[in-house]
Amino acid sequence: MVQRNTWQRDRVREALAESRGFVSAQNLHATLREENTGIGLATVYRALAGLAAQGDADSLQSPEGEALYRACSTSGHHHHLICRNCGLTVEIAATDVEQWAQRTASQHGFTHAEHVVDIFGLCAACTQARASERADG
Repeated sequence: MVQRNTWQRDRVREALAESRGFVSAQNLHATLREENTGIGLATVYRALAGLAAQGDADSLQSPEGEALYRACSTSGHHHHLICRNCGLTVEIAATDVEQWAQRTASQHGFTHAEHVVDIFGLCAACTQARASERADG
C-alpha cells in the first residue's frame, strides 16, 4: 500500500520523532489535538501503520496488548529494551536470540522464520528513583 505524503502524515511523522520512546496512537493524537492540528485519530492510525510498514517507525505490542510506535533510528532487524516507567528505549542486537530463533524454527520444519523480541523492565534511573522512594518511605 502506497500512501500519499500529506501535511497530516508529515505532522504525524514529526510528532512521532519528537516523542520520547514508544507512544500509542491515542497519545500521539492527543498531542496533535492540543496543537489544534485538526488531524483525526483515524488519520493518525493510518499514518503510523504506513510509517511502520515502510520501516520508518518501529511498532510493538505493549505487555497490555496496545500497539505502540516510535520513530525508527536504525534500519534492519533489531530488538528493544524498554523502560516500563519512563519509556526510555534502547535498540539492541541480539545475536543469541537470532541464532536460537532460526535453530528452533528449523528443528520444527519451519523456513523463512521471523520473530519479534522486546524486553520490558526498568531503566537504571527509574530503578534508582524507586529505591530512593522506598528508602524515604
